[in-house]
Amino acid sequence: MAEKEPLSKKKFGTFLGVYLPSTLTVLGLIMYLRFGWVVGNLGLPLTIFVVLLANIITFITGLSAAAIATNIKMGVGGVYYLISRSLGLETGGAIGIAFYISRTLSITFYAFGLSELLLLFWPIETWGAMPGYAIPLLTAVIIVLITFASGKSAELVLKFQVPMLILVILSILSLMVGVFTSELRMPEMTPAYRTVAPESGLWVVFAVFFPGVTGFLAGIAMSGDLKTPGKSIKQGTIYSVITGTVIYTIIPIFLSITVLLPFENLADESFGIRSWSDAAFLGGLFVYPAACGAILSSAIGSVLSGPRVLQSLSMDGLAPKFLGRVSKTGQPTIATWATGAVALVAVALGDLNTAAKFVTVLFLTLYVVINIVAAVENLVAEPSYRPSTRVPWYVSLIGAIGSLFVMYLISPIALVIAFLLEAGFYLYFKKRALEQEWGDVNVGMWMKIARFSLLRMNRYHVMQRNWRPMILLFAKDISDRIELVKLAAAFGQNRGVFSISKLIYESDKYDRAKRKNIQESMIKEVHDIGIEAFCEVNEVKSLNRGILNISRAHGIAGFKTNTIMFGWSEEAEANANQLRIIRSLSRIGKNILMAKFNDHENWKVEQHQYIDVWWSGAANNGDLMLILAYMLTLNPEWKKARIRVREVIENAEQRETFSESIRKSLKEARIDALVEVIPKGDRSFTEILQKFSSDADIVLLGLKLTESGEEEYHAEKIDQLSNVGKVSVFVQNNSLDETFPVLLSSANVRESL
Repeated sequence: MAEKEPLSKKKFGTFLGVYLPSTLTVLGLIMYLRFGWVVGNLGLPLTIFVVLLANIITFITGLSAAAIATNIKMGVGGVYYLISRSLGLETGGAIGIAFYISRTLSITFYAFGLSELLLLFWPIETWGAMPGYAIPLLTAVIIVLITFASGKSAELVLKFQVPMLILVILSILSLMVGVFTSELRMPEMTPAYRTVAPESGLWVVFAVFFPGVTGFLAGIAMSGDLKTPGKSIKQGTIYSVITGTVIYTIIPIFLSITVLLPFENLADESFGIRSWSDAAFLGGLFVYPAACGAILSSAIGSVLSGPRVLQSLSMDGLAPKFLGRVSKTGQPTIATWATGAVALVAVALGDLNTAAKFVTVLFLTLYVVINIVAAVENLVAEPSYRPSTRVPWYVSLIGAIGSLFVMYLISPIALVIAFLLEAGFYLYFKKRALEQEWGDVNVGMWMKIARFSLLRMNRYHVMQRNWRPMILLFAKDISDRIELVKLAAAFGQNRGVFSISKLIYESDKYDRAKRKNIQESMIKEVHDIGIEAFCEVNEVKSLNRGILNISRAHGIAGFKTNTIMFGWSEEAEANANQLRIIRSLSRIGKNILMAKFNDHENWKVEQHQYIDVWWSGAANNGDLMLILAYMLTLNPEWKKARIRVREVIENAEQRETFSESIRKSLKEARIDALVEVIPKGDRSFTEILQKFSSDADIVLLGLKLTESGEEEYHAEKIDQLSNVGKVSVFVQNNSLDETFPVLLSSANVRESL
């Protein structure tokens, strides 16, 4: 849960909170140190192409971010908040940690870059050769200073960026004045590939340039500090991307048309910032301070965004709680100092250039996910998705594909490592079974898929070959009937749909909250035993009418419930009433399963041995019994069990004929089973049942339709027959036109005989 906002916390507008940090992060290292190298290798047309392509991907991502931000009430955490509130805590946490790592290491990168730039002015004549520890030491000092300032006051460091932006503007103007006051030339219109291999030169240069346009996320990270987050993120992000695109399109033109910068020098990577200072009016007077200011602003953007992501992770329970604490002025001070400490540790690693590609790719995974979220939100089209910025799903998808392409160009290995790292965090958070207090697009996505599937299913009639057990079990208490629940689930074996209904009476006057608590308790109970089932609480006026109405209406499209399951009671009156209910259910075409457990202790084994099916022809429930026996064998604890099909006949001379007929039908049905035909002789069926099925784990018997007035007699008869095997299940097939007719040929033979 989020902590209460401090009363004195300063909130920022669009310019200071989003536009300024985003724009200064874009107009940074790449613009000053690499633009000349891009022009010197690609020529002007391809440079413009690279700039526009990179900014198109960025602009699409910015639009996608704006769409998501304007659809929700933004909180602390920027991109992490956007993703976690759309895709859930697990995905949001995995991406959030990746974002935090990339932002924190970026502090060290920028501090190193600023140190190297400042130490270009090391006075060798006065102080002698620069010692080896100078750059790391200055880097550490810079990190400490900006961490302290950011932890003290975000307002202070954001306002500090205003003169930095002015310096950048002055440096651009000085370049323009310097170019127009010098001799001009025609730009190179074809790529020269002076310092990169021609075979892959374009995409190598593109991969180096692209990180320069990714800075717009720095402003989104300030989401929790904005007066109007949705509006500010939308306007500040889009205006920042447009500003960067315009400036990045103009600068290569000036670098290309001045004779002050030979193309060979531009293509030389070591030439760096001199590609500006040599051409600018007044030399490096504005260029060097502007470059230092831009790099420092980028570092500040990282030290502002990283801690706020960490703070949001803490508030959502994905990081230690103490990291979410804020100062009296609302600054995440502890998270800021923790981030600064990590950045300082990274200084000790020395040259971080080898990890630069990985950090960039890690950062770009955010681009991919932001675009995917926007595309999915559009496709799912939940009524709650009403952003003020609309982006077609295919546009966002293009942005995601483009981002993946750039990641591949930068480093295929880094791409794989980044996704593996995020997958690891996702699995870790998934294992923790996190609970969130908001809905996400995952539910909407599955609802969309389910709706699509149900509408398609509604066009088709469920034929015999498509039959699956859609079981509805009525159980008063799951914990008391846990074995019955397991058996019902085993009959479906993940190939059907299993639902459990608990009935409550209107007279009990349960309110909505209590019914919801009962349902949640049921869901937890079945989840704890590893069963997938739909759990529901139904309010009824009377038991009989309630069961009938629920069974009749249960399901939708091709997922209408076709089988109702009960447990057999120990009370004679309850059993007689149950047979009345079953008679009503048979009239509406519902199959019936009625189970009685005789040996609870020995039933709980790792491997069952025997499934007995007492056959009396397909037309007499045999086909349904056999398909249920087959479904049982698909379960791990039943996979070694043998199906034994047994039939009692009056005439012993017909024994071989019946046996052969059943075996033939079993072969056609591709069901492996032992067949035994038993002459009745002078024995009762109950005696035969006790003799042949006493060792069975489960006995499947046909259930005759009970006529009115026969309930007590049939209940007594069922009591006699059910005391065999560990479990006896009585089966009644009331949907012959739907059930898989596995042995109709056997029934025909029986009737003809």
